[in-house]
Amino acid sequence: MKLAIIGSGNMGGALIKGWAKSPASLDITITAHTQQTLDRFKVEYPQLNCTLNNKEAAEQADVVVLAVKPWLIDEVIAQMGEALDGKTVISVAANAKNDRIDVYVMPNIAAEFGQSMTFIEKGDAAAVETARKLFDLVGQVKVVDAKQMAAGMMMAGCGIAYVMRFLRAMMEGGVEMGLYPADALQIAMQTMQGAITLLDETGLHPEAAIDKVTTPGGITIKGLNELDHAGFNSAVIRCLKAGL
Repeated sequence: MKLAIIGSGNMGGALIKGWAKSPASLDITITAHTQQTLDRFKVEYPQLNCTLNNKEAAEQADVVVLAVKPWLIDEVIAQMGEALDGKTVISVAANAKNDRIDVYVMPNIAAEFGQSMTFIEKGDAAAVETARKLFDLVGQVKVVDAKQMAAGMMMAGCGIAYVMRFLRAMMEGGVEMGLYPADALQIAMQTMQGAITLLDETGLHPEAAIDKVTTPGGITIKGLNELDHAGFNSAVIRCLKAGL
């Protein structure tokens, strides 16, 4: 598959790296705003084709992924014009709409390491299937109705930042209790990874897993109750709904 990725910023860059490291046979062309950015990618991934010309990149491709800022979508599509004819056009720009876009996709930056949680909006069957195959290479994929895309964006696209904020809070708590920052972060990350693995391997509901740790009169329930007193559940729900 010949793939053009238009834009090499945070999201585009994560996808470029994820696809470049995948075992799939992809012929990838990338664009960026500056030659310095292209040179940086070329050093790390020599197999990439690089150009500053978006139209040239689209002309070479079967699939075009638009990974520019939402407010640039219309301008970039206009630049490419007829070069998009006959191509599958995928947009990962949040809430950006244009008639030339075939399918809207919301991944997250963990795509770089093959661990994105990606949402694909239902639409043209062929375009959706093409997108699913591509994004399966960089993580897990859910194909959902348009009305669920905003929830997907908040839970996964934005949600990765919320998870990191929780990890930072755990790290700061560890430092206050006397741990060095690097040690506190390592402990917090491994603890979260352990929780994820436990739920993934057992299929337990989170509350059932919590019961395995929480003994009557023990210290775990005291900490959980402090989270409840501080409105933890409500804060998380309000956080997720803030962007709807």
